[in-house]
Amino acid sequence: MLGAGAKVFLELPAGNALAQLRQFQQHHNGWLFGHLNYDLKNETEELVSAHQDGIGFPDLFFFVPETVILLSQHQLCIAAADAGTANNIFIAITTTAGHTAQPRATPVAFRQRISKAEYIGAVEKLRGHIMRGDCYEVNFCQEFFATETNIDPVAIYHLLSEISPAPFAAFYKTDGRYLLCASPERYLKRQGNHIISQPIKGTRKRNLLDAAADETGRAALYNSTKERAENVMVVDLVRNDLSKICVEGSVQVDELFGIYSFPQVHQMISTVSGTLQPGLSFADMVQQTFPMGSMTGAPKKKVMELIERFETVKRGIFSGAVGYISPGGDFDFNVVIRSILYNQPARYLSYLVGSAITFASSAEEEYEECMVKAAAIKQVFS
Repeated sequence: MLGAGAKVFLELPAGNALAQLRQFQQHHNGWLFGHLNYDLKNETEELVSAHQDGIGFPDLFFFVPETVILLSQHQLCIAAADAGTANNIFIAITTTAGHTAQPRATPVAFRQRISKAEYIGAVEKLRGHIMRGDCYEVNFCQEFFATETNIDPVAIYHLLSEISPAPFAAFYKTDGRYLLCASPERYLKRQGNHIISQPIKGTRKRNLLDAAADETGRAALYNSTKERAENVMVVDLVRNDLSKICVEGSVQVDELFGIYSFPQVHQMISTVSGTLQPGLSFADMVQQTFPMGSMTGAPKKKVMELIERFETVKRGIFSGAVGYISPGGDFDFNVVIRSILYNQPARYLSYLVGSAITFASSAEEEYEECMVKAAAIKQVFS
């Protein structure tokens, strides 16, 4: 699916953004594409963000596209201003040469925002909060960045997609800011009065050179007491969030501890669904469920306060969501992880990785999990 060009757009900081999004959607009830920054938490949970932000995506941005292209296995649909424009787009698609050459990226030397020792120290302090009963689980992230960089975002996205194809991938641009996303995770999807969320918690590195060892790793992930504990904590948090917007008694866990394999990692993914209460807008649902529990922890407000204290940069669009709303009100939004962020005017390149910290966490193992999650991005720029 492609949404391109902007007939009109809504760009806002956290504060009163969701109320204005609600009004914007009432006036523009066709296709909408856009994103929610993680820092929209300052509105949904009345928090603050004081760290630096090298990328600069707005907290909320939605646009009415000039052109929408839908590609399925058997059909290409082009929605444009008129039939002539749609026909010209079709001609351009069918006559333009594709990317036949293998894309290559210039090597980039990324720097760590915090050292490994600082990361381990922060994890131990977070475990201290867990032991005191302040929280049960907290998602802790770190940034890798490069300055004075020049990249070709389209070529880099092609390469990232080849190395790490993902079901919720996205190439997204507003002004000179780019998100090159290879996300395997869904935040929320609505179809009629049915809504689902598919949180990920639980990661194991693949072994593609040894099929038996790879299957052993997959089984070990499924049977891991620690990973199951992390996953079920987030599932309970999502169940609680969905219960605020769903008919009483309708929220259920469709799949618990599902193991799905991607090129670099096995992931533990659960699916939670429910029947929506009538009359709710997209903004109403975001108000009650954002940010997603897999990127915060539990209890949500307390751990976001700890995240602000121990992390060193604004997450921005990372840990947020990108997606679309259809003319009928259905929607689908991902969780922005496994992503390359690029501010072209500032020549600032960045990616963030994180993991869930629990009482049973080993700081060394959590650091290595972050490195596994970053493997595809490292390969792109190696």
